[in-house]
Amino acid sequence: MIGIVGIAVIFIMVFGGYTAAGGKLEIILKALPFEMAMIGGAAVGAFLISNGMAGVKQTMRDIGKVFRGPHWRSGDYRDLLCLLFELVRLARANPVALEEHVEDPGASTIFGKYPRIQSDHDAVDLICDTLRAASLNYDDPHQVEEVLDKRMEVQMQHALHSSGFVALSGRLMDSCL
Repeated sequence: MIGIVGIAVIFIMVFGGYTAAGGKLEIILKALPFEMAMIGGAAVGAFLISNGMAGVKQTMRDIGKVFRGPHWRSGDYRDLLCLLFELVRLARANPVALEEHVEDPGASTIFGKYPRIQSDHDAVDLICDTLRAASLNYDDPHQVEEVLDKRMEVQMQHALHSSGFVALSGRLMDSCL
């Protein structure tokens, strides 16, 4: 929804500013199809030239995410905190019993209480890997922190791939002009 609002604001501000400055909107509307074909075609062509098929598909998926909105809702965060509380409570009471939940979260009764979290494999992997690292190294909390930092850095780089693809296309277009 916010993506649609953003697009509307852009058009209102650009064309509103143009007409407020004394510009004639009829000229733009007459040239619009040709300008869109030239500029839009050049942008799409540069994007396709500068990226592989995997990059194009990833960018299309990410554009869809903009219009679908956030993946997680406030109730999901509450469920995540409840899940983590249960896992930590179990780890304190019986560290060996935690292992069955961490090794097979798909069959875990604790993870099963929170199906939305259980269906997000990245989140489940992050939780399980962190708990494994914590159970192996009770004496050095910095190793757990390093595991988390590295994992989140990889996820951030993966999430930013599409913006890199678009930026590369922009640099290609700039070099052509």
